[in-house]
Amino acid sequence: MKAMILAAGRGERMRPLTLTTPKPLLCVGNMTLIDRALTEVRKAGIVEVVINVHHLGDQIMQHCGDGDAYGLQIQYSIEDELLDTGGGIYRALPFLGSDPFLLLSADIWTDFPLQKLTQQSVEAAHLILVDNPEYHSTGDCGLDKNGIVRRHASQPFTYGNIGVFHPALFQHEKPGIFPLRSVLFPAIEQGVVTGERYAGQWHNIGTPADLNQANTFTSHC
Repeated sequence: MKAMILAAGRGERMRPLTLTTPKPLLCVGNMTLIDRALTEVRKAGIVEVVINVHHLGDQIMQHCGDGDAYGLQIQYSIEDELLDTGGGIYRALPFLGSDPFLLLSADIWTDFPLQKLTQQSVEAAHLILVDNPEYHSTGDCGLDKNGIVRRHASQPFTYGNIGVFHPALFQHEKPGIFPLRSVLFPAIEQGVVTGERYAGQWHNIGTPADLNQANTFTSHC
């Protein structure tokens, strides 16, 4: 299995920090966000990684290099214009091949064991769902008793920006700018997306306050 790390965003809510530093290179504890993501991917036994870059992408590429320092092989999907999550994944598909791949965002700090997903069988996608954070109290979707993701559930959760995706999910798309939900939601409606809830540590580092909170947490670990 290969992995893709989403690292192209501008991090606008993190300004002014991200005016000169891309968000994946901000630190939680003594490690940058992308270093932690790469370390966890390697711990899961994955060695081939694709990182998409746009905003201050040269800094990310210089920092991570070819991946040798992590025991990885890193390729970069360079976006001349920001393609959003779906468009960014579509742009990277030639690097990812025809098998399901692990997807995670560079701005997530979590202790979820990624190795659990390396043998995950998917028809379309398998999503890690988390309890709804304050900024997204209504959630995204829920799970039925068989672990199938449902849009309208009595107990909704939030997509944790971690999952396994089959490239076939994007087979009817064309190059361009589009969000992941534009392909994911129709697949959910068809009942072909599975998922699981994770109740462990999960932090979405979107704002300076989020960064401070994550640093406070890690300092007490």
